[in-house]
Amino acid sequence: MKHTFVICAYKESKYLEDCIRSLKAQEVKSYIKIATSTPNEYIYSIANKYGIDVFVNNMKKENNISNIGNDWQFAYNIAETDLVTIAHQDDIYLKNYTKDLLKYKKKYRDMTLFTTPSITLKDGRVKLGKVEFIKQLLRLPLICNSLNNIEFIKRWSVTLGNPIIAPSCSYDKRLCPKDLFISSFQFALDWECVLRLAKLEGRFVLSKSPGICYRVHDGAATKKSILNHSRQMEESIMFDRLLPKPIAGIVKKLYQSSYKAYF
Repeated sequence: MKHTFVICAYKESKYLEDCIRSLKAQEVKSYIKIATSTPNEYIYSIANKYGIDVFVNNMKKENNISNIGNDWQFAYNIAETDLVTIAHQDDIYLKNYTKDLLKYKKKYRDMTLFTTPSITLKDGRVKLGKVEFIKQLLRLPLICNSLNNIEFIKRWSVTLGNPIIAPSCSYDKRLCPKDLFISSFQFALDWECVLRLAKLEGRFVLSKSPGICYRVHDGAATKKSILNHSRQMEESIMFDRLLPKPIAGIVKKLYQSSYKAYF
């Protein structure tokens, strides 16, 4: 096997077992590991049920709060294969994910980042709305595989927002930086990571087929980041880096209007 899913498990998510089942059901098998900074009997019992090893991140936390960047970096580090996907415990991976990943990697050896469209789940139902449509539009620069190794094209795909779904991403550790997720951000760290990768040699490949079902729910980190305003603050910083100030101000307002989709 050439690929590893590392699930970032946090506290006691009722969706963790569904995530594991979806990884076990892949048409092409991968290694599966669990990384956590909140070890507990719930996580261990589910891991034992499916024969999955649990790795505990003991890195220092500020104010007893887990740093997402440290958690993702720890998960990235424990994968021993070249290709690694940081799986989110709330999401479901479609059975074609690993097969598609390896197919594209075989064709594009310089692929640093693999990503897929996603299906949004809210209250157990598929959700189709403005946010999903906008993300599809923003990902359009990556559709042409003869151009998605060009820095401008990669950067343009994340200039007007971040349409790349973090849990859908797989990274080639041979081609990516060792400290991939070292960031002070709690929400926009994946956007910052993709922008950093865009500056390096390598190709961003977007699968034609959805690879995951992305779950929106009350306990999700995305919703919490909106309520505590960390998302607004961090995204504002990113837009200021990427766009002239007058344009950044307009885009921020448009982007923030999409937040209501998480409620």
